[in-house]
Amino acid sequence: MTTSSPSTPIAIVVQVVRGQAGEKKKRFTAGFKVGRSRECDLQIGENCVSRVHLHVRFDSGQWWLKDLESANGTFMNGVRIQEALLSESAEIELGRGGALLSLTIEKIELPKVEEAPAPARDFTTETQIIRHYLDNTRKEDVGEQTMMFRRAFQRVQKKKSRKYQAVIGVALLLLIAAGSVIIYQTQKLNKLRTTTENIFYTTKSLELQIARLEQIVLLNTDPKQVEDLKTKRITLRDMEKEYDNFVKDLGIYKKAPEDEQLILRVARTFGECDANAPKGFVDEVRRYILIWKKTDRLKTVLNRAKQKGYTRFIARVLNNFDLPHQYLYLALQESNFDERAVGPQTNYGFAKGMWQFISLTANQYGLQIGPLHDQGVYDPLDERFDYIKSTMAAMKYIKDLSASDAQASGLLVMASYNWGQNNVRKIIQKMPENPRERNFWRLLAYKDIPRETYDYVFSIVSAAVICEDPRYFGFDGLDCPTQQTREGTAK
Repeated sequence: MTTSSPSTPIAIVVQVVRGQAGEKKKRFTAGFKVGRSRECDLQIGENCVSRVHLHVRFDSGQWWLKDLESANGTFMNGVRIQEALLSESAEIELGRGGALLSLTIEKIELPKVEEAPAPARDFTTETQIIRHYLDNTRKEDVGEQTMMFRRAFQRVQKKKSRKYQAVIGVALLLLIAAGSVIIYQTQKLNKLRTTTENIFYTTKSLELQIARLEQIVLLNTDPKQVEDLKTKRITLRDMEKEYDNFVKDLGIYKKAPEDEQLILRVARTFGECDANAPKGFVDEVRRYILIWKKTDRLKTVLNRAKQKGYTRFIARVLNNFDLPHQYLYLALQESNFDERAVGPQTNYGFAKGMWQFISLTANQYGLQIGPLHDQGVYDPLDERFDYIKSTMAAMKYIKDLSASDAQASGLLVMASYNWGQNNVRKIIQKMPENPRERNFWRLLAYKDIPRETYDYVFSIVSAAVICEDPRYFGFDGLDCPTQQTREGTAK
C-alpha cells in the first residue's frame, strides 16, 4: 500500500514579463524580496522600482504580497495594494507602467512512501480469532462451525448495510437539496446585484438628463421645460428610493464593518455605485485615512475655515446647486481654504485662489483676471481671490463637468478638476458615453492615473469619510465641516 505525505510544500514561479532582470524566470520555495538592490532575491533594474520594492512571504500555507512603502506603488491585476493574498496566479506591476511580473503558485508533489506490510502474527490474539471466524475472504479450509459463524455474521452485516445505505441516501438527498438552495440563492443574489446596478446607472442617466435640462431651462425658462424638469426630479427621487431598497435586500452594509459602510456611503454620495465598488477601494481609503492621522493638517485647516465662515457659505452654495456637501473638501485639498493661495507655475499659468483656477477656466466662468495674472503673487484686482465669486464659479464648473465628460461620476469630476478639463477629455472621451462605462471605477481598472491625481481623489474621499464620524476614526475634537454645513443649511 502507498500513501502521500500529509503536507506538501508550495513553490512560486516568478516570470519577468516586462523589465530588465538578470533572471527572467525564477522559482522560490521560501519568502523573497524584489527590487533594484543587490540584496534582493530578484533584482530588477528599472527606475520605477524601489531598492527594496516588494516582499513575498509564505505564511500558514499561503503566499502573501506586501509593498515595502515603495515610491511608485505595487499593483496586483491593476489594483494598487499594500498587502494582499495571492491566489493561484496574478500579474504584479511595480509602479504604473513599470516592471511587470507574472506570479504562479505550484504545488510540489512529494514521492509516495511505501507502507511496510504488517508482520505476520501467531493465531494467539482476539483479533486473529475474529479474522479467522468472521473474515469470509480468507481461502483456507475451515470447519462447519466456522462457516456457520461466518454466515450468521454476514446476515447481520447485510441488515446493517441496508440501514446505513438508507441513512446515507437520506444524507445525500439533504446535501442535494442544500446544494440546490445554495445555487438558487447565489443565482438570485447575482440577479439582485445586476438589477441593483441597472437601477443605479439608470438613475445616473436620468440625473444627467436633469442636469442638461437645467442648463436649458436656465437659458430659456420655457414653462414646459420647467414642468418636465419637475417630473424628472420626482422620477429620480422614486428611483433613488427603489435603489435603497435593493441595496438593503442585497445586504451590502449588513455585515460590513462600520468604516467600510461609511466609505461606501461617501462613494455613493459622490455618484459612484456602492454595489460594484472594486476590490481594494475600501482598503485604499483606509490607508489614506491613516495618512491624515499622521498630521494635524485636517484639524488646523477646518478650524480656520470655520472661523472665517467659509464652510457655511460653501455649504449654502452647494445646496443651491444641488451638489453634495462633501465637495467642500475639494477646496481643502486645492488650497487648505486659503482664499489668497497661489499655486506653482504650470503650462497654463498660475492657479490662484481658494479653488485654484487658471486664467483660461476663470474667464470661461465669468471671473475677472487681474493685471498680475502672469506673476505668482496675490492680486487684489483678480476675482479668483474673491472667495464668494470664485466659489460660485467653482460650483458651475463642477456642475458642467458632471453633466458632460464625467457622466455624473463625482470622483471622475474630481479627477477632471485636478487634471484640468482639456487634459482629462483626452482620456475619458475614449470611454463610452454613459454612466455605466464612464466612471471612476472604470478609470481605476483600465486607465493609468497620474500619481498626483490618484492622491488627490483619495485624499478628498478619505477626508469626507473621516468627517462623517470623526470620533470613530480617532479624530477627537475635530469640528466636522459636514456637521456645520448641515446646521447652516437648516437655518
